[in-house]
Amino acid sequence: MNPNTIFIIVFTIFCSILIGAGLFSKRWVKESSDFVLAGREISTLINIVGVCAIGFAGTTVTLAPAFVLQYGLLGGLGWGVIYSICGLLLFGLLYSNFIRRSGAQTLPEYLEMRYDGKTRSVVAVTSVIGMCGIMANNVVSSVDNIAAFTGWSRPFITAVIFSVIIVFTFIAGIWATTITDLFQIIIGVIVVPTVLFLLAGRFGWMEAITANWGAGNFYSEGFVGQMPGLKLVYPSLLNFVICFAAALVWGNNYYWMKVANCRSEKVARMSFVLAALILLVVFMIPLTLIGGYMGAFYPDELTFNGGTILPTATYGFIARTFIPLFGAMVVISACAASISTASTSALGASAVANRDIYQRIINPKADAKKSLIMSKFIMLIVGIVTFVLCQFPGGPTYLFAFANCWLVPPAILLGLGAVWPRFNAKGAFVGAVCGMITMAVFTVLDLTKIFSIGGYVYLATLGLIVTLAAAVIASMFGTSRYYGQRDWERVPSANNRKVVILNDMDKKILELLRLGHCYMSDITDILGVDSKVSGESIEKLDQGGLLMRTSLSGSGFFTFQLTAKGQKELPPLQESEAELAKAQLSPLYLKLLRILADNPEHQAGFAAQNSIKSMHMSAISSHLTRQGYIRENGLFKRKLIITDKGRKVLERFA
Repeated sequence: MNPNTIFIIVFTIFCSILIGAGLFSKRWVKESSDFVLAGREISTLINIVGVCAIGFAGTTVTLAPAFVLQYGLLGGLGWGVIYSICGLLLFGLLYSNFIRRSGAQTLPEYLEMRYDGKTRSVVAVTSVIGMCGIMANNVVSSVDNIAAFTGWSRPFITAVIFSVIIVFTFIAGIWATTITDLFQIIIGVIVVPTVLFLLAGRFGWMEAITANWGAGNFYSEGFVGQMPGLKLVYPSLLNFVICFAAALVWGNNYYWMKVANCRSEKVARMSFVLAALILLVVFMIPLTLIGGYMGAFYPDELTFNGGTILPTATYGFIARTFIPLFGAMVVISACAASISTASTSALGASAVANRDIYQRIINPKADAKKSLIMSKFIMLIVGIVTFVLCQFPGGPTYLFAFANCWLVPPAILLGLGAVWPRFNAKGAFVGAVCGMITMAVFTVLDLTKIFSIGGYVYLATLGLIVTLAAAVIASMFGTSRYYGQRDWERVPSANNRKVVILNDMDKKILELLRLGHCYMSDITDILGVDSKVSGESIEKLDQGGLLMRTSLSGSGFFTFQLTAKGQKELPPLQESEAELAKAQLSPLYLKLLRILADNPEHQAGFAAQNSIKSMHMSAISSHLTRQGYIRENGLFKRKLIITDKGRKVLERFA
């Protein structure tokens, strides 16, 4: 059978699985938070798979072999280590607790809570552009490999891949991508190492590559030359750190979402660390060696040696050297990787546009149903913008670099806001605007062939320098929030706080603190408001001495304690409720524990019977888990299991 016919059959089966997953998971989507965050129900294993699926992207499939061909093993493996370890692993270790406890659903939402609305708006724009660019890059990467295998028209392949991504993501949002991530990673884990072992069986291992490498020393030199280390121009190892660690991961909203959608900060942290290690061993190392085999045994096929195969299309070409059925599976694995990350990028962009623009500026009173409809409509708009970006000159390498430039300002503002209490809104806004304008101007000059800054300094590096310098300088002339003032003391006393007038929301927050809901995420999710609203109330209570932050930086900034003064503001409880409160329980929580003890099969109906939305339910589950009363099990949907401690507390309050 013709190889292209076999590919069509395999691709059709693959697309059917994608659409089927979307239709299956559609029943789990009832509001916009389900569409973009899966109600914070994602488990450790599924988030490992999700982060691996983003990492095993069309970008990785194209760039890892390409950098080896261009700059030797150090080029490809250096890129992989920087992305996996400096990007994913460090992000998980440094930011998981901070992001998950903050309660913000998007990175721009956090920036308004920390700085102001203007900063949120600016970063929302840069984030959408950046994520659309990453989505376009994955589409183009997939097209490169399919075209190398089939020889089909690139515009035709682009249209097909694009349609598949939009349709299946449109159906059920992050739940659809979560299910298909599992399927796609299973394919990748099997196919990528198998390709490496088959090539090793055909040609030999490292000694065969080094002996036949025609571009000097395989370890340090490729067909373009040696990978620069600290040069300001792209590519270099310095720019890889800025582009593929700081910008791509730390400043990217969809990695923020991959933390925010987890059941707990522990789940988020472990999933990022393990995913980084799996990605490096199972995908990065084999893909770099596949690039080595291409350069050692098929060098004349490459464009820079007079052939027709782009270095970014190596994976697709290698697939052509196997029997048609396995070759089709190899290309499908690359296609699956591209679709996975492109879908996540589309969700990240639509989440920002919906949460940070539509719900905040255009229609603040939109209910859950309207927000869900708008999320899907925005997804289509994102698709149109992305299709335009697919025409960006320079192919996947430079399209990816362009996309990541726009994510530099958010990365800078996130880092400064997390560790420097005195950093203020003026510094954040000026830094973001200066960085964005700088990159926008030089991008236009480059595209119009008027002037290219790339010959002097990589655009992302320039954006980082401009953003950081402008932010720090402007911050010196701005006013810090109260907790950044020199005379502010974290621990309240009789003399260092002011008198505040409480409203209903303030009192509700104090009631939640009395029950032990000490994280900002619990408070925001239970109240069902934007983090800006809950954040303003928290700041009032802090300045009034009614609560206390456990730290002024890091995750402790979003962890609170109810003070004695705050306790006095609450109405006294009846004796039975007071005893429950001491056990960090309410009558509603006790009711849930009884259901889990007596009729666990009825737990799914608890939220509906008590009109509890998905994010509220997440806060309840997280709280009871922290108290040791329940465990959260379940691969996809959360399944609550009562513990011995939970049974004992039921006996106590029987």
